[in-house]
Amino acid sequence: MNFDLTDEQRMLRDMVREFAEKEIKPRAAEIDRTDEFPWDLWKRMAELEVLGMTLPPEYGGAGMDTVCWAIAQEEMARASVVVADIQLLNKLMQDVILKNGTEAQKAKYLPAMGRGEKICIIAQTEPGAGSDVAGIQTTARPERGGYVLNGTKRFITCAMLADLAVVVATVDKSKGRQGITLFLVEKGTPGFSPGSKDHLLGVRGMGTGEVVFENCWVPRECLLGGEGEGFKRAMMSLDTGRIGIGCQALGLAQAAMEEAIRYAKQRSAFGQTLSGFQAIQFMLADMSAGIEATRLRLRHAAWLKDQGQPIIREAAEAKLLASELAVRVTRDALQIHGAYGYSTEFPLERMYREAKVYQIWEGTSEIQRVVIARQLLKEH
Repeated sequence: MNFDLTDEQRMLRDMVREFAEKEIKPRAAEIDRTDEFPWDLWKRMAELEVLGMTLPPEYGGAGMDTVCWAIAQEEMARASVVVADIQLLNKLMQDVILKNGTEAQKAKYLPAMGRGEKICIIAQTEPGAGSDVAGIQTTARPERGGYVLNGTKRFITCAMLADLAVVVATVDKSKGRQGITLFLVEKGTPGFSPGSKDHLLGVRGMGTGEVVFENCWVPRECLLGGEGEGFKRAMMSLDTGRIGIGCQALGLAQAAMEEAIRYAKQRSAFGQTLSGFQAIQFMLADMSAGIEATRLRLRHAAWLKDQGQPIIREAAEAKLLASELAVRVTRDALQIHGAYGYSTEFPLERMYREAKVYQIWEGTSEIQRVVIARQLLKEH
């Protein structure tokens, strides 16, 4: 097996790393403190073609593969997981429309999303339905040649900023997952509005909050895929999402380890630098081993996707490893910093707060274990 990056992948990594170090990293603390969307960085990602990197050329994209995208996700997350997650959302929504939309829907929305002119959200999670997608309560009642949507979505990334929403609703609750259907709903549609904004522990600055549908009528042309096919189509995006989330968690862990190494080599105690203590060395060694192993799992999952192979177990394993790693590494890196790590003057307290969500979103760690076990039992 060849583990070397291609020339294209190296060029992309270097470009994104330079962008991340020079433009994203200096803004990370401010984005967290103000909880405001970084419009300037969104615009720069569009200029650098990062927002459309995996879009096919016919829709204005660069047509890069999943491995390239995984590399970019990790590099951006080393500087700011918020900026990386904004790009992840944009890519996943492009994929959903690309795989399920009509040609008219693709032509209308994909080029604009690649240029950063439209922010599309996934209106899926509800107050009582997160990982349990089949438990969605938002309804879509057939009426007047279209559908009337009613329901509230919660913890929706970029809810306050959305120009377009992929809405997960049910046309018949009695059918369970067979009733789940996807709709494309534009900003300005009567009955579609943002609700209250969420104030989160970490990963702030993305306008996360509620989306409300109140007697929101949409024409049949807003269907994304067929009626009752929404559960299957929504689940298809999870595997790619788990790779992206895993790469973000990995980038966060890498950044935390680098901060810990830097501090351990500078800080002195009991007549020597912290890096001279075996206890600190062991912590750093465990960080590095976990990061390298997780990176291999993530890159392999991305490569398998590019080969057109199923990655249900691989993506779940990669996301599980990365999310648990991020929590462990940021915790230990903060510990190495001591009281300074607990201070807002150092980045570790922010990283520590940001790490926890990776065990929750895009499927909790417990859900990942369920997915992995089910696949193992099918395969053996």
